Amino acid sequence: MPGSLIEARDRIWVVQSGSTDDWLKLRPVGGADDEVTELSPKLEERFGPVKAAVYPLPNPETVGPLQSCTLLFNALRFQIRQGAGPFRSFGNIAVEPRSYQMVPLLMAMRMPTVRLLIADDVGVGKTIEAGLILRELYDRGEIENFAVLCPPHLVEQWTNELSQRFNFKATALTSSTGKKLEAQVPHGKKLLDVFPFLVVSLDYVKNSKHRDYFQAMDYRCIVVDEAHTCTQTGGSKQLRYDLLKKLAEDKERHLLFLTATPHSGNDDAFYNLLGLLKPEFQKLKHRVVNANDPIRQDLAKHFVQRRRKDISEWQVSPDEYKVGFPKRKSAEVIYSLNEDWEKFFTAVQNFCRGIINKEAKNNQLIWYSVLSLFRCISSSPAAAVQALKNRVITGENIVCEFAEETSERPEDETPNIDQLPVNDEIKGLLTVAENLKNTKDDPKLKKLLQHIKELLKDGFNPVIFCSYIATAEYVADAIKGDPFFAKKLKDDPDNKKFNVGCVTGSLVPEERKEIVETLQNAEQRILVATDCLSEGINLQQTFNSVVHYDLAWNPTRHEQREGRVDRYGQKSPEVRCSMVYSNNNPVDGLIFNVILKKSKVIQANLGVLVPIPENEKAINQALIRATLFKSRNKEKPEPAQLSFDLQIENEDGEMEDVLSAIETVWEDAFEKVKRTRTVFAQNTIHPEEISGLWEEQQETLGAHQDLEVFCRNASSSLGCHLEPLSRKGLFRIPTATFKLSSVKDRLNDEGIYDASLLDFSELHRTSGFVSTLSEALVEQALSGSSPFISRCAVGEIKGASSVTRVYLLRLRYQMVIRYRNQIRRRLMSEEIIPIAVKGIRQPEWFEGNEAKQFFPKDAVGNVAKSVAIHQIKQALIFIQENQTKLKELSLRRAEELRKEHQSVKEFTHEGSVSEVIACEPVDVMGVFVLLPEEE
Repeated sequence: MPGSLIEARDRIWVVQSGSTDDWLKLRPVGGADDEVTELSPKLEERFGPVKAAVYPLPNPETVGPLQSCTLLFNALRFQIRQGAGPFRSFGNIAVEPRSYQMVPLLMAMRMPTVRLLIADDVGVGKTIEAGLILRELYDRGEIENFAVLCPPHLVEQWTNELSQRFNFKATALTSSTGKKLEAQVPHGKKLLDVFPFLVVSLDYVKNSKHRDYFQAMDYRCIVVDEAHTCTQTGGSKQLRYDLLKKLAEDKERHLLFLTATPHSGNDDAFYNLLGLLKPEFQKLKHRVVNANDPIRQDLAKHFVQRRRKDISEWQVSPDEYKVGFPKRKSAEVIYSLNEDWEKFFTAVQNFCRGIINKEAKNNQLIWYSVLSLFRCISSSPAAAVQALKNRVITGENIVCEFAEETSERPEDETPNIDQLPVNDEIKGLLTVAENLKNTKDDPKLKKLLQHIKELLKDGFNPVIFCSYIATAEYVADAIKGDPFFAKKLKDDPDNKKFNVGCVTGSLVPEERKEIVETLQNAEQRILVATDCLSEGINLQQTFNSVVHYDLAWNPTRHEQREGRVDRYGQKSPEVRCSMVYSNNNPVDGLIFNVILKKSKVIQANLGVLVPIPENEKAINQALIRATLFKSRNKEKPEPAQLSFDLQIENEDGEMEDVLSAIETVWEDAFEKVKRTRTVFAQNTIHPEEISGLWEEQQETLGAHQDLEVFCRNASSSLGCHLEPLSRKGLFRIPTATFKLSSVKDRLNDEGIYDASLLDFSELHRTSGFVSTLSEALVEQALSGSSPFISRCAVGEIKGASSVTRVYLLRLRYQMVIRYRNQIRRRLMSEEIIPIAVKGIRQPEWFEGNEAKQFFPKDAVGNVAKSVAIHQIKQALIFIQENQTKLKELSLRRAEELRKEHQSVKEFTHEGSVSEVIACEPVDVMGVFVLLPEEE
């Protein structure tokens, strides 16, 4: 049974979960999970019988230094991967989740089949929340495989997150890797059999052949990131939705949907998404419901959506919210168009008015080409030149970007203006745009350069977001060419003090990642990027400021950009966000004065961003008309007066307020979102309920704050003294000084070499450095011949009033999992518990935290080896005579664990732990005797 000890090949092993009578999965008693091996008892008979074993007691002859007590205790704790607590995954994760991030995990554990929509705000940590659920389902044995569906630019990030934070070796399946992976699948097997953890590009599954192939793989758990892009109708998004709908038809398949914008203004897409959780949820679209509606209450069990405000109320400690999210400060960077630019805008405005008056009634697409041209001109002369040149030179009629989606062209490419006529007037506009680009007298760019110099001076590293590739490259070149920045680059050829990078949709994900990683090495850094980095990409480790060089039509885009740096894990206490806009540019005026200001009012009232409804014809018409015209009926519009007013003449010659459509639809969206907030914020799950479970398991597995002490003491005992650097928590590892060559070799395998850096703020119990140290120390202790660590020690302690014996115990359990009243599986788990016995004649027993207070610090007197051996022998005799006490402890802990496990599965008996069986006898891992100081 799992947790039992056996002897085979002259070693003692712990039987692991998944073993059968014919085939055993075994881990050496002092080994880690990566040392698990498998063997057949029948085949092993040629080497000797496989038989039950008892863990040996410490050998009194191997007494060592007293510091071994704390070192061995921590080394044993940090080795555990299959913890005994109610969340089995906590031993396998390299992240310390906030209490609010565990709410979706608790919700998932209360479902027989997980169907969950996680719609927390940008930067809250949805990837971590999903990873916790995946790891827990896997460690409980409820899933053996999973696939993550995500946009192509997030594939590598998901693969890395699963590996680095959740100990899953995931494989990327994209259009470029598909054939290579298929070639590695043996005949008669499926991709799932070889690659159980898959991260799949949505570009891959949009192909009908690939989509059917993926569905046939039959992954039992599916995670969909940016889920709002997969539930719309029309084009490739319809194909994605059809795939998810088919996958959801299997009622036993686990589904996790992640999105910061579940309702992006499209009612059909939103209710399609809800329908994937349960078909009846789609019916909510056609009925008026209140907070007490049964279907709505049922939906609340499957849907979690928290604002930053909701999360701030989840503080368990005063610092928790402050550490997770910085203070965000916003600023406006205002510039004015100069005379040349005003003339150019007026010329474009006159040209577009003429086109609209002639062709708009017969060609509705002309509106979108006109709007695209104005957006490019507002962005930069480079974008204006690119758009005009594409039209003038090619003269081709390409599918308009606003038409029904037929392909997935990069969003940051300069948009098509194919509906505009190619004539002398448009050619003249191209000449003017080229002249403006070449004069290098761009007022918008000048204001940006001034602003980023101020940001750098104040200690901020900015990301500058642009709408188009042409603009991003234009801005990056201008920064590098500015005399101030050019000198910094010239004086620093290795880019250790200053660097500038540019990332756009023209680069593949690997190139984008390389640029961002290169910038991390510089003390001061600037990144110019398009919106290819605005969704899902984490930049909080490298940047702490966002500059919107181009204003976006939808405020959601601004939040996505700012969420790249203002998110969970940002170390800077303050994040700065700036908007660059013109006070006499009609496009900027509309976006800032109408859309962004309206958005701020709604956000202040509701505490959450409400996106402007997309694909709403009335809104698009209003935006375009308000941008282009102050008054269409004037024969001679004033060239320099580029402000717009909101009253314009409609097709019937009557004056109307063009914003009435926006107000009506947006207010309706506001009310819809407002009605959903209270139910789906999950306020009924209390912080204390979550934090208590986490803290208890941290105690048995080893908390993050214990890591630095352990690593420094463990390294020192092995001959290596970590070298502190100027930044707090940062150390250099002189691996060459380790006494054991095996430790050096293991560290090299983990990618840790001489003079590698160690940042304790980012270190976790599953990291290669911690694993290597803990495994080495346990091995040395078990060998019985190590001069720096032992399973037993004796010392005189200052202030000790009586003899105190400290025992390190390992308790092993079998967790019985039931489905439909049948035993589905037995899982092995373990924990390290210290106990202390004070006094000889009338001994007092202490355990857990109370016992840790007796852990010895420094001995004040030497003890003769003969005396030490005698004391250890007496301590061993005592613990053997009190096996009843140890059995009571293990049975009591088993019952406590059973209750904790069942509390997690409170609302479902499917997959719950019905029984926890303590394995006997309890293993005595270490014995340490503390003697009173001799006078």
